[in-house]
Amino acid sequence: MLMDIYTKKTICPYDCPASCGLTVQTDGRRIQKTGGDKAHPVSRGLLCGKMRRYADEINSKDRILTPLKRSGGKGSGSFIPISWEEAVTEITSRWKGLIKNEGPSSIAYCYYSGVMSIIQRHCVQALFARMGACELVKTLCASAKGDGYASVVGDTGCLDPRELKNSDLYLVWGSNVSATRFPTLADFTQARKEGKRVILIEVYAEPMAPYCDEAILIRPGTDGALALAMMHVLAANDLADEPFLAEYGLGYARFKETLGAYTPQWAAEITGIPAQAITDLALCYGKASAPSILLGSGCSRYGNGSMTVRLITILSLFTGAWKRPGGGLCGCTPSGGSYFDVNTVKRPDLRSRRPERTININQLSHALTGTDGHPPLKSLYVAGSNPANSVSDQKGILEGLKREDLFTVVHERFMTDTARYADIILPAAFSAEQSDVYEAYGYCTMAAAKKIVEPAGEAKSNWDTTALLAKAMGYTDDHFRQTEEELYEKLILTPTPLSAFLTEEERKTLLQGGVLSMPFARHTDFQTPDKRFYIVNPRLPEPMPHYTACHGGSEELSLISVPSRHTLNSIFQAEKEQARKRGSMTLVMNTTDAAARGIKDGDPILCKNDLAEVEFTAQTTDLIAGGAVAAVGVYRLDQSPGGLTCNALHHPRLSDGGNATTMNDNKVQCVLKKITG
Repeated sequence: MLMDIYTKKTICPYDCPASCGLTVQTDGRRIQKTGGDKAHPVSRGLLCGKMRRYADEINSKDRILTPLKRSGGKGSGSFIPISWEEAVTEITSRWKGLIKNEGPSSIAYCYYSGVMSIIQRHCVQALFARMGACELVKTLCASAKGDGYASVVGDTGCLDPRELKNSDLYLVWGSNVSATRFPTLADFTQARKEGKRVILIEVYAEPMAPYCDEAILIRPGTDGALALAMMHVLAANDLADEPFLAEYGLGYARFKETLGAYTPQWAAEITGIPAQAITDLALCYGKASAPSILLGSGCSRYGNGSMTVRLITILSLFTGAWKRPGGGLCGCTPSGGSYFDVNTVKRPDLRSRRPERTININQLSHALTGTDGHPPLKSLYVAGSNPANSVSDQKGILEGLKREDLFTVVHERFMTDTARYADIILPAAFSAEQSDVYEAYGYCTMAAAKKIVEPAGEAKSNWDTTALLAKAMGYTDDHFRQTEEELYEKLILTPTPLSAFLTEEERKTLLQGGVLSMPFARHTDFQTPDKRFYIVNPRLPEPMPHYTACHGGSEELSLISVPSRHTLNSIFQAEKEQARKRGSMTLVMNTTDAAARGIKDGDPILCKNDLAEVEFTAQTTDLIAGGAVAAVGVYRLDQSPGGLTCNALHHPRLSDGGNATTMNDNKVQCVLKKITG
């Protein structure tokens, strides 16, 4: 019997600043088709290629629909089906034994941005807090960026991208908008039609160059030097807004005295940008009335990442642009806080004492192999993450996951690289099969989405799985007795300082599953203890901002990792059409650098450093800075000719602030692969 097809609204759950709106066609049992929600205040009906086939993913024959138990060697991908009862009994009995014999610090969890909602993303944290297990420092993406920004303006909200229509000049600084900020791309197109100038500052400019009027290539990790030289030019040409800086900025006079050393000639030697080009860029920026800087996260993924963002943030304030509509910085947190009480889900208060061991996700390899001064972990629970293919020191991660004495549980939808090493796999739900709330980290919006269909097969949401495991562990806390819907309602009805003003009708909109456009921040209402922004910050170990070099290395070329608009991260590996469009595992090289090594477009090459050797296909272009190479996109291990991907070349070193990834701060050698036989 044919069933009626109807349309529901939901939210894209994946890692993107926008949390775009989706429409879903369903018969109440299966998701038939997805489209863009024209009423969504950010995406306005636009839908990226990654989400157009979301229904195909949900209904995929490759989806894991029952609990599985390993039946072969770790990494072999050999499993047999078991029941949920068997799986939960084995998992919790192993954990109870480890807690008794090894202590709770022998157990750790790992999650990151598999879903970007509040409940399903963070709920596992409460279980492991209650257990007393290791705590995870989740700084895999842009924590150095947030740290550098906050060191200047605290919790002050930056520009929401919807305010960019009022800008009269755009510096797209290290942001591949076509891959990571799809809704903003249309705004740039419209701005150029209006005669406004869009300038790209980037290491690898090819993806964004067609959308910009000019592309300036910069050496990796040197963005702070460019920002300082631009401020040197602004100060020398009376383009700094002295009254604004004196009124709102702390330490401006002392900082200005240091700028004399940061000449365009000095910066040219470091950045590779000609001194005249630096001067011209600074004058163009300084003469604009409401210039905006759209800052990506790539330039913060270095050993000097926090200082770099600190300097760019000061530059965005230097001309007084923040006091005018459309002027200032875009790309950090526009809300200045959270619309939902996230601790309602995380429940750090369930810990009876401070964790005995804390693990930074970027250094998970050390915890798995025992090279961090602690015994190696004895159990790892993974949900909403794929550390085997998303965390630095990939060889170390895989070495740890291969250990027979490591009991690994993975809650997943597909057989990811990490799942292949699991002892138990639990089938996970898709976003349309669960209820949750969302706040866009790049826009001022909050949203909620109710479950549309029941999970396929025996799949369960992160929350239902967490509650089931907590019950089997013997935890009787009221928190774990809540249903997903009860937690959903609690989050919506519990106000935070940023959502306290919502009306009863607006909360009803959220309860029913909807989106609210929230007020933009007052950009000169500086949310710092002094109610001013810090040029010189006395609370920091280095109060005076200055240029610092990144980690670097002894090899010749600087390796950066850049997103593919087809498969932004490892989550999208299951979508075969997007993977086909992306093509083979490519390393982009500067044409001159490639020629000097006898490498041509399409050649097989080996990229190596002290950590690993990885095989790529060469792609040559003039739109990448000399001395830099770029690994584009994320690939499964079985899609790599040598069985390793670019993460094998990334050191697990941390940034100068925010304890963040330095995945762009690695040196490599590249040679033509010799074909034998």
